Amino acid sequence: MMNRRQLVNRTLCGLSGGSLSLSLFAEEPWKQAEFVATAALAERINAGKAPEIICVAFPFLYRQRHIRGAKFAGPTNKPEGVQDLERLAATLSKDSEVVIYCGCCPLKDCPNIRPAFATLKRIGFKTVRVLNIPNNLHNDWTTKGYPSEPPQAPRILGA
Repeated sequence: MMNRRQLVNRTLCGLSGGSLSLSLFAEEPWKQAEFVATAALAERINAGKAPEIICVAFPFLYRQRHIRGAKFAGPTNKPEGVQDLERLAATLSKDSEVVIYCGCCPLKDCPNIRPAFATLKRIGFKTVRVLNIPNNLHNDWTTKGYPSEPPQAPRILGA
């Protein structure tokens, strides 16, 4: 039986074309060496040596809890999301190491990580890495006690 978080994650991946994105990318755009293990990134953050970290998850997932120091770009499964990522990337040095993550669902099904990776490479970032999240951010990061920002209150439009 699925808990509520798993149901929401699976629904989001299904609605956003998670399975469609897999068929569009017969071969992954990254090399094995461009993966970062969750434990390795957590260690770097705790040591004060964190790379630039960009979250390409859906807004409510970022607000629930996100990796400490992560900048929010938003989902890149649509052209406007890619444009948001490009705007954020313009504020960073293309020589800096960038780690991207989503965590909405298993990495193999994620509708956001592949377009984000391809976009950063296309605009000239030299060192782009993908955080290896086999299940979701909750199971593979939060429950392990890795450095996270606490939940944030939702923004109220017009207030």
